[in-house]
Amino acid sequence: MTPEQQLLNLLGLAQRAGQLVTGEPMVLAAIKAGNIRFLWVANDMGASSKKKLTDKASFYHVPVSTAFSVAELSQATGRQRSALGVSNAGFAKKMQTLLDKMK
Repeated sequence: MTPEQQLLNLLGLAQRAGQLVTGEPMVLAAIKAGNIRFLWVANDMGASSKKKLTDKASFYHVPVSTAFSVAELSQATGRQRSALGVSNAGFAKKMQTLLDKMK
């Protein structure tokens, strides 16, 4: 299985485990509260929304990835979303190692 597929499967598992915060307003609030360990932003998301999320994540030192499109993120989680925040440190660490393998 490719690292990309493993990441998408892990996103689905995190969703089922209740460890994802979805939707732009909820993600922004969770970043401010310090509850997000890793942020997924769709690479085909609107420019202003993407900038808002990445700037907020940068300010609060939250790692960000734009490796997947809205369709890929939505299919992995079962929800039509363009921003996903991972709240569990274990999931976030595993996602980071898989992302490193993709490079």
